[in-house]
Amino acid sequence: MAKAPATKTSAAVAAAPKVSAASKKAASSDGQASSNNRATPMLQPVLNQQFDAPAALQKFGTVSQRLPIGLDTDTRQQSVANLNQLLADTITLRDLYKKHHWQVVGPTFYQLHLLYDKHYEEQSGLVDIIAERIQILGGVAVAMAHDVAELTSIPRPPRDREEAPVQVSRLLEAHQIILKNCHEYAKTAADAGDDGTNDVVVSDVMRTNELQVWFVSEHVVDTPLVRAE
Repeated sequence: MAKAPATKTSAAVAAAPKVSAASKKAASSDGQASSNNRATPMLQPVLNQQFDAPAALQKFGTVSQRLPIGLDTDTRQQSVANLNQLLADTITLRDLYKKHHWQVVGPTFYQLHLLYDKHYEEQSGLVDIIAERIQILGGVAVAMAHDVAELTSIPRPPRDREEAPVQVSRLLEAHQIILKNCHEYAKTAADAGDDGTNDVVVSDVMRTNELQVWFVSEHVVDTPLVRAE
């Protein structure tokens, strides 16, 4: 009996190249990955969100009620206002120390260069302490340079390099401004029962500034570097 002729379908199947198991697995994986990509788009940063932004989370100069720390709103409001003034002045004094650290010149260059940098680091520590106290009270700490420049009560120095005695005088004036405010702010906080703010102002800011005044002022005592008999 004669064989029946092969159909077109059978012939096509016979002619098709065989696909290995590895190829099938790879194709399956690629298909699954493509499916996953379609289901979960790749993460992309959302840029330029500052344009047409919603209302601020909290306005500067206000205090929130988020932290129950046993102080009424008026007390916290007054402490935040005083601390922001202290913060702006401390940031300014910190930067004044760094300016003088870079620009100091003269026979006492090395000593003042090191002293200014040490005091800069100590003032930087105070900046964090004051700002954190403001946030603890539910306020908003002043931060940006242009805002600090508008708020500070310390006179703006020139961009020029100045003699060491002038640098020292500017620093002592800045310290005095801060210390006068410290006495007022500490008393206000104590009278209002804000012991935490009083402690920050006295134990941290006042004592650090008084110690720095001592170290800086000794450089303007009228004593010669060398005395010949």
